[in-house]
Amino acid sequence: MNVNQFPDRMIEIDQEQYLYFGGTAYLGLSTNRAFQELVVKNILKWGTTYGSSRNANVKVTAYENGEIFLANYSKVEAVATVSSGMLAGKLVIDELKKQTDTFFHFGDVHTAIQTNNSLPVFIAGKINSTLLDDKEEKITILTDGVPSFETNPVELNILREISKKKEITLLIDESHSLGILGKNGCGIYSEINLPIKRKIMVSSLGKAFGLTGGVIASDASFIDQIKKSEIFASAAGMNPAFVQTLADAAEIYPKQHQKLLENLKYIDEKLIKNDFIKFDKNYPLIYLKDKNVIDVLAENKIIIASFKYKQNADNLNRIVVTANHLPEDLDKLIMILNDYNLK
Repeated sequence: MNVNQFPDRMIEIDQEQYLYFGGTAYLGLSTNRAFQELVVKNILKWGTTYGSSRNANVKVTAYENGEIFLANYSKVEAVATVSSGMLAGKLVIDELKKQTDTFFHFGDVHTAIQTNNSLPVFIAGKINSTLLDDKEEKITILTDGVPSFETNPVELNILREISKKKEITLLIDESHSLGILGKNGCGIYSEINLPIKRKIMVSSLGKAFGLTGGVIASDASFIDQIKKSEIFASAAGMNPAFVQTLADAAEIYPKQHQKLLENLKYIDEKLIKNDFIKFDKNYPLIYLKDKNVIDVLAENKIIIASFKYKQNADNLNRIVVTANHLPEDLDKLIMILNDYNLK
């Protein structure tokens, strides 16, 4: 289906109005007037794009402003912004290949942080025996912050069981948790306290943060490595107007985050819990295990997200709640889900 304007809480299809519970604009910033005004102001100051290398002799201060904000917001030592979340992941993987003997991964991690010859952390429900042997090696663990089809952060305590002979780096993709989970939406990176050498976070900024771009976060030493890398030097940076907006919108993000939490609490109080849906009051995705519900919702003029991440895979069917949904929107959704639940 095609739409001719941004799909916020409402979309128009064939000249009819539908409620929309899809997309990834979790904080509702794409249509937030105050946020839009900041973007426009910064485009007028910084232009629509800046195609030069970040390592050129002329330094644009917008990058420093936005990156300082992101580091403070995410409670990390240092960050580097790039033009997309996908590039963030690929850039980090490329750098880690130089210093990793073996990669391991949790589940079916996002394409941005996949790499060839990576081994599963779990085999038949048990920790991979390779992680327990006495071979001295540098390993990197790859994981999504919140795995696909899940509503809770990945459980990482299993890493405590890894042999002390292994030097562990953890790479976590927080594209669907940064801006959402943690205090004010700071993400889960800062709460990870494990016996590992280094942790690295990558994330898209085009989801909760409402701006096209990506971020890499870690200790200052690793971020310095990234900024000196050939790929970083060769690529144009994130739009400087957008990076400056990150800093300028510092007061908007927590307000929108609070609205999102209130919407999730509202749903939690009224939704009848059932095995055919997966929902957690702290996370804005509701996964539907019964695909017939999609048709029922559509008949009642509600459109949700339904798509394939990969060929030959089942559709990922999910209801996306944003900070912009109104109580009457949520009431209609809850009523339909509860009625279906009781049949």
